[in-house]
Amino acid sequence: MGGDHAPDEIIAGAVEAVREHGVRLVLVGQAMRIRRELDRYGYVGKIPIVHADEALDMGEGALASWRKPRSSIAIACHLIKQGRASALVSAGSTAGVVATSRLRLKGQQGVMRPAIAVTLPTRPRPTILLDAGATADVKPETLVQFAALGTAYAQILLGPERPTVGLLNIGAEPGKGNKLAKRAHELLSGGNHGIEFAGNVEGHDLLSGRVDVIVADGFTGNVALKTMEGTVGAAFGEIRDAMMASPAARMGALLQRRRLQELRDRLDPDTYGGGVLLGLNGTVVIAHGASRARAITSACELAHRLAAGRIVERIREQVAATRTSRFGRWTHPERDTGDRPDDRPAEKPMERPMERPVEGPPPPRLPAADTVPDRKEPPAAP
Repeated sequence: MGGDHAPDEIIAGAVEAVREHGVRLVLVGQAMRIRRELDRYGYVGKIPIVHADEALDMGEGALASWRKPRSSIAIACHLIKQGRASALVSAGSTAGVVATSRLRLKGQQGVMRPAIAVTLPTRPRPTILLDAGATADVKPETLVQFAALGTAYAQILLGPERPTVGLLNIGAEPGKGNKLAKRAHELLSGGNHGIEFAGNVEGHDLLSGRVDVIVADGFTGNVALKTMEGTVGAAFGEIRDAMMASPAARMGALLQRRRLQELRDRLDPDTYGGGVLLGLNGTVVIAHGASRARAITSACELAHRLAAGRIVERIREQVAATRTSRFGRWTHPERDTGDRPDDRPAEKPMERPMERPVEGPPPPRLPAADTVPDRKEPPAAP
């Protein structure tokens, strides 16, 4: 029910995913409207429907997760918790989807903050960028966990056993950046956490394919992503105008139409389906709000692939490998209550306060030494 063109384009993309790719789907929303759309494709009764009275509007933010507890997003999350579904796909409000998913599915044990991972159209294979907007304010340790989430995601989506990870920064040198970037670089460079860290990467490396995973805080990552999307769109507009400027240019474009179509498909966001919210007890794919049927089909394929690759279990294993590293309190999962402040050093064993004794009745007081009677030997057995 979410998206600028919902539910028509959403259902059209879902039908295509079932018909052409064999994806098993459940449609959640207003049953009468969904059934009416399915009837246009002859798919009534072929795709299960779960009714939801409410739906999040595109303009609603995070508080909608509390105001509408019976929304289609909330019910879809409930299906995942029940084991009746493996993943969620939505083109609705990003803030609403993130807030509702975090409230209903909860974060995985040991994961500090979730992150949205998006696919960048680099060559020879795509690059994963996270966080693209789920968590704007983070700590250095959170960026290390984002690297762990991105590593698990890249292993399923891209295939390498040890994907390379870069930290988005204003310079390639280790000493560049603000306190957050410097400390995160120090932690990632320490090793012993199962992450193949390749150092800092800059903004012009987003489309270079230098690394498999690029890590940033949600604010920086979202700005970088939208800047790149706007630049690519403007460049395509200039190319289109140049190809139509004269008869000779149009003839040249006709001769290169196959190559231009391949380039357009590679740079088209609809090809990749959308972003994935990582770190929850369930797979959540967030498609663009303006998604058409093709983008929804791609999002359904992506969700199916991640569920088949057991992305939640992969993340759990990767985070566990990170937590057994040298990062102070991360070695004690039962004590994780939040992020450690930047300016506080990790606890050392000798600096920990002594444990308080368990409260209870006081131990019995022994008599003074001079009043303790002499111990007598027990009588011999007969």
